[in-house]
Amino acid sequence: MCTFGPMAKLPDFFDEMYGRGTEPRAPYEAYAKWFGGENNARLLEKSAEAEALFRLIGVTFNVYGDPDASERLIPFDLVPRIIAAQEWAKVARGIEQRVRALNAFLHDIYHRQEIVRAGRLPAEMLALNDAFLPEMIGMSPPGGIYTHIVGTDLVRTDDNEFYVLEDNARTPSGVSYMLENRETMLHMFPELFSKIRVQPVSQYPRSLRRSLSGCVPDACSGRPTLAVLTPGIHNSAYYEHAFLADQMSAELVEGHDLRVVDGRVAMRTTQGYHPIDVLYRRVDDDFLDPLTFNPDSMLGVPGIMDVYRAGGITIANAPGTGIADDKAIYSYMPDIVEFYTGEKAILNNVPTHRCSEPDALKYVLDNLAELVVKEVHGSGGYGMLVGPAASKKEISDFRKKLESNPDNYIAQPTLALSTVPILTEAGLAPRHVDLRPFVLVSPQGIEVTPGGLTRVALSEGSLVVNSSQGGGTKDTWVLEE
Repeated sequence: MCTFGPMAKLPDFFDEMYGRGTEPRAPYEAYAKWFGGENNARLLEKSAEAEALFRLIGVTFNVYGDPDASERLIPFDLVPRIIAAQEWAKVARGIEQRVRALNAFLHDIYHRQEIVRAGRLPAEMLALNDAFLPEMIGMSPPGGIYTHIVGTDLVRTDDNEFYVLEDNARTPSGVSYMLENRETMLHMFPELFSKIRVQPVSQYPRSLRRSLSGCVPDACSGRPTLAVLTPGIHNSAYYEHAFLADQMSAELVEGHDLRVVDGRVAMRTTQGYHPIDVLYRRVDDDFLDPLTFNPDSMLGVPGIMDVYRAGGITIANAPGTGIADDKAIYSYMPDIVEFYTGEKAILNNVPTHRCSEPDALKYVLDNLAELVVKEVHGSGGYGMLVGPAASKKEISDFRKKLESNPDNYIAQPTLALSTVPILTEAGLAPRHVDLRPFVLVSPQGIEVTPGGLTRVALSEGSLVVNSSQGGGTKDTWVLEE
């Protein structure tokens, strides 16, 4: 029989399986009953089987700057994270509201900038922001969609509420792990899915293709040709690029496979160059077009921005959407949501201190040991300070960086992230998690995939869930009504 491990409770955190008590919460009741009848040794064997399956399939990611092990198997935990249908309904409404506001915001800042004129956003937040692309001013993408694919990072705290930690509106990653996690669970525990009704996620690749096909450029005639632009096999998310291209029957291309031919971006084939209608790019703005941005880039396509502005291709996500990932802009999201939707935000932000402001900087410097400080354009858990877990030297070194370039940082309180059990040799043990739901946007509407990717900090007490920093993933179950 399986049991809860000896380190059963982290009392200062909300446990999603047990809440504040000793009996499973309603979403976990059926799973807990099944788990109680299982043998822990069998489940550990299943865990090893899952690892072997992931290794066989090649579910890996690359770690930059690690010469000893540049490619790693992403850790996967067998215990699902389970969310009730009613809980998810509110989350989905909040995400949809936020994504609508983000698209309206992006259109506005590249056109009339009404939000600046209204005094709701300081002009310098755009003028001094490297992620703001002047090349997009006056440009309206095909279908009017800027963020075709969004990954909104959520955390659940000790008040049992979901908060938005950050918006990923440029090139969000991780959806392939969400899909592979579900396939693995279906393969190993089919009996669970006959006992517990879980909303499916397998439709995502079809929905992605349909969503992208709904935003074709004026130059498209007939069935659109879709391609995924990857930086290549050494990119940290290359597995996902190849996976998504295969799953949605799109071409997988690199920059050297493409060129501008007769005013269209075309890919090299055995029968010559064939025009592409929609390019799902997994290359950052700076490397997209060496004629417009970084002249040393070997990853992009010379002249693609001219074709884009002329209506010859759709680029997803649109260039310039990276400003919506900016963590200083994030601090204005409650105002942004209200300005463009006329509604209060359904999902709250985490309180954020903008270190560019003198009073906020003073507070952050005085309380470094208690705060989490992040780079405005940072990602992947890099370039940040987790004050409570940092040494005195780390805090001192970070203080110098912060004082020398305060505009580059924001700070937030250390959150009491919720926990979800993982499987250990001793049974179940709680670990901290976050959640990245994936959203598809097209002129036909917004589709929020039920669940998303749960990332889990596998080390006891750790709050860093990124796979590059030692975290793993879980299958996320949203129950049916």
